[in-house]
Amino acid sequence: MNLLNVYDKWPVEPVKGLGCRLWDAGGNEYLDFYGGHAVISIGHCHPVYVKMMKEQLGKLGFYSNAVQNTLQNCLAERLGDMCGYPDYSLFLCNSGAEANENALKLASFHTGRKKVLAFGKAFHGRTSGAVSVTDNPKIRSPFNATDNVVFVPLNDIESARKELNTGNYAAAIVEGIQGVAGIRVPESGFLQGLRNACNLNDTLLILDEVQSGYGRTGSFFAHQQSGIKADMITTAKGMGNGFPVGGVIVSPDIKVEKGMLGTTFGGNQLACTAAIAVLKVMKEENLMGNAKSTGEYLVSALKGNHAISEIRGRGLMIGLEIKEGYSDLRNRLLFEKHIFTGASGKNVIRLLPPLCTGKKEADIFIKSFNELTK
Repeated sequence: MNLLNVYDKWPVEPVKGLGCRLWDAGGNEYLDFYGGHAVISIGHCHPVYVKMMKEQLGKLGFYSNAVQNTLQNCLAERLGDMCGYPDYSLFLCNSGAEANENALKLASFHTGRKKVLAFGKAFHGRTSGAVSVTDNPKIRSPFNATDNVVFVPLNDIESARKELNTGNYAAAIVEGIQGVAGIRVPESGFLQGLRNACNLNDTLLILDEVQSGYGRTGSFFAHQQSGIKADMITTAKGMGNGFPVGGVIVSPDIKVEKGMLGTTFGGNQLACTAAIAVLKVMKEENLMGNAKSTGEYLVSALKGNHAISEIRGRGLMIGLEIKEGYSDLRNRLLFEKHIFTGASGKNVIRLLPPLCTGKKEADIFIKSFNELTK
């Protein structure tokens, strides 16, 4: 049997990682400024993470949600305290797409409505409901097509208000920062206006913080920098530092009955241990503060580079829009400078490094980037 060929892959296989570094089977060292697509939050093979995971695996790796699991309660309490939503509740699942699926389902249950407002160039996942609110026809099959989703441009508050004022919407779903779209940041005034419009129309506001959450932007969630609160927040990626875990953080105003939601693997013992370890390291090493300062340093140093037409983002979620003629720059960073980066389309390089990335690693990237674009 062969693997289904659905990915474009580089001819590189990392076999070892530590902090912000990776090594391939030949012993070649790489700087990781991609973080496995924003998944590696506290760094590869962090000793606290490895120790806690080994200890838990030696006791119990998995049992279903048919039994008590105090690790889930521990995670919910610590996450609530750190993220600034201590009075909300947590539903645990396995991925960002699954988190968005369940948030949309809860919004429909709560309001009794079907319609959802989403935004241009959004990406919320590849499962049925999540892909329906994703603005990418290439990944939406006829099965996913629905009249219940309406898209308006990001940051166009008047278009959003016009739709929401019809009173037909269960939810509006928006990313804290649009990642796949090329690091597109919702304006603070737009998010504040969207929050107000949702309030006026009894519509729930869902913040998809799957990529932009967990300290990546310098605050726990990106939307918190706009001074708003969401009715539900979805999270995954950096939550488990590579172990599959996701969650929906749910307002106490939303009533959830038993049987509405469920999952086999969600919130299992290893997943909870991974997520607890991430929060422990984030707090003890001030990784949110580090993401903010390192991100500011990178942006300041890269401004003025003639190959860049625009720099967008916050913290360690940075998009470098590259001018015409630099389409191979990402490949050159990898193969000539041994630096992993992300991409959006053909002209945006996404920087999503581990939150432990410091000035030393930033200087390596800056020097390499400048050498390739001189």
